[in-house]
Amino acid sequence: MKRRHFIKTVAGVATPAWMTAMNTAKAVDGFKFKYIVGSSMFGELPLAEILPLMAEMKTEYIDIWPRRHGNQREQVEEMGHDKFAAMLKQNGAKLGCSTRYDLGPFGLQDEMKVVSKLGGDLLVCGGSGPKKLQGGELKAAVKVFAEKMKPQIEAAEKNGVVIGMENHGNNIMDSADSLKWFVEFTDSKHAGIALAPYHLESLGMDSNALAKLIEDLGDRMAMFYAWQYGMSCMKKMPKEEELMQMPGRGKLDFGPIVAALKKTNFNGYTEIFMHPTPRGIPILPTAQEVADEINRARVHLEKLV
Repeated sequence: MKRRHFIKTVAGVATPAWMTAMNTAKAVDGFKFKYIVGSSMFGELPLAEILPLMAEMKTEYIDIWPRRHGNQREQVEEMGHDKFAAMLKQNGAKLGCSTRYDLGPFGLQDEMKVVSKLGGDLLVCGGSGPKKLQGGELKAAVKVFAEKMKPQIEAAEKNGVVIGMENHGNNIMDSADSLKWFVEFTDSKHAGIALAPYHLESLGMDSNALAKLIEDLGDRMAMFYAWQYGMSCMKKMPKEEELMQMPGRGKLDFGPIVAALKKTNFNGYTEIFMHPTPRGIPILPTAQEVADEINRARVHLEKLV
């Protein structure tokens, strides 16, 4: 396939009908997605190119990622917090989340202050502890981990933010049981789950099982990644295969998942997401093409509401 034709195909080039579908898609029963854009989808493209596209992607909120997956968190420090805040305001955008796996779950307190200062309310990280445990051993380990998280959770409450624990693969928090036990043992509105279907699907969970988990987690879900396993994200592959991680491209049926989000009246962030290979590059060559692909996936999700 010629590159120009392929990019137009995968990026979902806007047409009048496509734009009409975007603008008229309405949630029923009062449910609406609260979208947030992950800066890592744009690789290391500058915030000056990303933020002007926020209105086009039908959201105010951005999730800032640091280097390896992006470098927008470093960009914020380089330009200074005041200039970043002014750039957000100029583009009608808001900080929603800072994703900081690099800090680990016990090193978040300084970042909480920055997130709070800039108007954000979510800080996403991964868990820490023994891996590949099951049953009683896993439950006991999650209880220990939750206890260790108490100072972080108390600091999150003080700063008015939520810690979102993602079910990252090969992690103490990588299974449905571990997520449910974490919310049981923390019992705080300042500690929640950033749910990534990709990792659970890789363990054999289908859309119905994912929907049940969403219902079980209820109001403790802080982030939903609209992200599926597709052809995985661990090796270089043709772009049309890599993009199968996106809603509406791979085989995962998001219908039951969206129904569960409606049933629980999920009011956390929804981040349309995937990982490119290698990490740190945009999912498509230009910021506009990335925005078009996010919008294509968004329209797919809204048709399921």
